[in-house]
Amino acid sequence: MSTVNTSTHTYVDDDRNRSILININGELLPRDEAKVSVFDSAFMLGDGVWEGLRVHNGKIAFLDKHLARLYGGAKALDFHPGISPAELTERLEQ
Repeated sequence: MSTVNTSTHTYVDDDRNRSILININGELLPRDEAKVSVFDSAFMLGDGVWEGLRVHNGKIAFLDKHLARLYGGAKALDFHPGISPAELTERLEQ
């Protein structure tokens, strides 16, 4: 009998994620090209704020709530996103 090794690092690969773009310093990159320096504070110190978005019928669901959490988290950690919520919304809707 075979057992499945599960942990907090176990995941199921999803083909839908192969073509996602990742924003690194304002540049959208394919996931295989998106890299962060090992000297980045997110890597060295674990600093980070992120939001996962769902799209339904071509629209981002609950975008206003996602942005409020994202910018609220950034403020709490004294991060400066470098882009306004309106500019980010415009970029997301492209």
